[in-house]
Amino acid sequence: MSTFDVDSFIRLQQENNPQRIIHNAMSAFDNIALSFSGAEDVVLIDMAVKANKNVQVFSLDTGRLHPETYQFIEKIRKHYQLNMDILSPDRDALEGFTRQKGLFSFLDDGHQECCGIRKVQPLKRKLATLDAWVTGQRKDQSPGTRNVLAVAEQDSTFGTETHPLIKFNPLANWTSEDVWNYIKMFDVPYNELHAKGFVSIGCEPCTRPTLPNQHEREGRWWWEESAHKECGLHVGNLISTSQE
Repeated sequence: MSTFDVDSFIRLQQENNPQRIIHNAMSAFDNIALSFSGAEDVVLIDMAVKANKNVQVFSLDTGRLHPETYQFIEKIRKHYQLNMDILSPDRDALEGFTRQKGLFSFLDDGHQECCGIRKVQPLKRKLATLDAWVTGQRKDQSPGTRNVLAVAEQDSTFGTETHPLIKFNPLANWTSEDVWNYIKMFDVPYNELHAKGFVSIGCEPCTRPTLPNQHEREGRWWWEESAHKECGLHVGNLISTSQE
């Protein structure tokens, strides 16, 4: 059940306090979930648990994550006492894909097809059951695709006319420094890979540590030239309000 109207939508877009954004979002929607994968998402889980003990969390298991990431997922589940939904790729689609193209086709064909099967389709199935979701996206994560990111938006990628979906990005205006200041201040758990030079963490074959002064997305799909490094989970989500 949703108590979210146009006025609420506009007010939230003008809000900059992540705690208030999460509180208002969870108050407005009963059927809302947090997407969990990285440091930003754990900050949101920490905020959400403090606001509402019954927070719904899901995570994508692509089958290609680092061992440290699997350990991190379990650590978060136990630390916050969550009944976390772990989403897996469709077996038939994945087996057909790897049978035809092998396990490393993304090195030749680009990452979109692999990400589509391992990430986008499982996410699409999950979002079809929700009225709203919360992500840890920040504007400074990928200037080429997220620089106009709103804290509240209509999800134009996964929502439909018959099933409208609202997407919340409470940390849109935060920086990486803000995230890590929160983690240190409240002793929030984080992935061990961050201490090994990994900033933006995805699948093991597609992620490597970044060098000093490199942007965090440089560690993702480094063999590709494009500056628009997205896997399909968020690209295409544009601001859509009555003020456009």
